[in-house]
Amino acid sequence: MRAVAAAVLAAGRGVRLGGGDAKPLAQWRGRPLVAWALDAAETSGCAPVLLVVGYRAGDVRAAAAGRAGVEVLDNPDWAEGIAASLRTVLAVLGPRDGVDAVCIGLADQPRVGAAAYRRLVAAHHDGARFAVATYGGVRGNPVLLSRSLWGEAAVLEGDAGARVLMDRHPVVDVPCDGTGSPADVDTPEDLERLQEDQ
Repeated sequence: MRAVAAAVLAAGRGVRLGGGDAKPLAQWRGRPLVAWALDAAETSGCAPVLLVVGYRAGDVRAAAAGRAGVEVLDNPDWAEGIAASLRTVLAVLGPRDGVDAVCIGLADQPRVGAAAYRRLVAAHHDGARFAVATYGGVRGNPVLLSRSLWGEAAVLEGDAGARVLMDRHPVVDVPCDGTGSPADVDTPEDLERLQEDQ
């Protein structure tokens, strides 16, 4: 059975959060957001696990230090938006014939669980080319893209990720209720709400 990779996108600055730090380094439960996102990706069984860094790349890279199973990729075009990070991932995975799909997760969603990745992988093994985790019937993350869609995804631009492709291709919705939460951190208020969930 061919491998399914996982990629955590952590290249953005997160201007709405304020301050000069990269958003993936914001603290929740005493650890940076990106650490929680990597925990889920690493324990999901997906391989390889990729981390895309951009703004304050050295600091975000340092947050992944000691994780032997994580490959860190630099995205010099991070300011363009999420599409540049997706292109960075696909450029690395493209030559790896043994990888048949990739699950894309975000560093600012620390409560997405490993089980969500596993459910997407199971859907892929059942034939899904394009799958998305849903919570309460609402689409969230991660999102799985099979290799057959990579060429199209690799030419996306700006702050448009794989969701642009949902208007063009059939998507398998994979219920992930009970596996975690898709709550993301964009503002100080989001982070405060997340702290209250402890």
